[in-house]
Amino acid sequence: MENILPNNVPSNEFLNLEGEKISTSRNHAIWVHEYLNNFPNKVDVLRYVLCSISPENKDSDFTWKDFQARNNNELVAIFGNFVNRVIVLTNKYWDGITPVLHELSEKDQITISETICFAEKIGYSIENYKFREGLFELMNLARLGNKYLAETEPWRLIKTDSKKTETILNISLQIVYKLAILSQPFLPNTSKKLSELLNSKLSNWSSAKQEINLKAGHKINMPEHLFEVISDEQINAEIEKLK
Repeated sequence: MENILPNNVPSNEFLNLEGEKISTSRNHAIWVHEYLNNFPNKVDVLRYVLCSISPENKDSDFTWKDFQARNNNELVAIFGNFVNRVIVLTNKYWDGITPVLHELSEKDQITISETICFAEKIGYSIENYKFREGLFELMNLARLGNKYLAETEPWRLIKTDSKKTETILNISLQIVYKLAILSQPFLPNTSKKLSELLNSKLSNWSSAKQEINLKAGHKINMPEHLFEVISDEQINAEIEKLK
């Protein structure tokens, strides 16, 4: 039987901890079982942070303060905030029923066009072992969703133009579906939770290239926060353990 040798072996540099080399003998390390006890239901947060700082080209440093900031300022404030607003508004105005997509404005068309490009961008990054780049693009999709909501303000528009508001929320729900698909390689638990919130079994990767995945009339579930803020007290306790 012929032996097939690998022809592409990606490697990383070193990951340090709070400015020093990780050392299990000196207990200068983060033990997974302790992390899971101290930060229950935050497995994806650790995945996210480690991927976002992975030492692909040079050494990098894990710090608890950065861990907290990435959770609170990115996962909670950007990713989670967008998803929560979409799910809340859909339940508030249409009892959780995916609204109809009506006539599209130029902004709507541009937003839809931009969203369908992320599957190819992220897929390319993963195939070329640029995981940090892929994760950054995933967050860019969430940023795009937040920007779209902020500019269209459906919570105000509902008072004067219900059809236009329906279109905005339909497009926003399609973005949430794309986030559910494209987050699978990075945040598998979050992807599963998004699937449950949308009450929809996720299709394959190429479905994120489609304009429409959730059809009008599809019933989604009640809102539930994807991520929680991590307090200073929690972080300070972890820092003290390393001293």
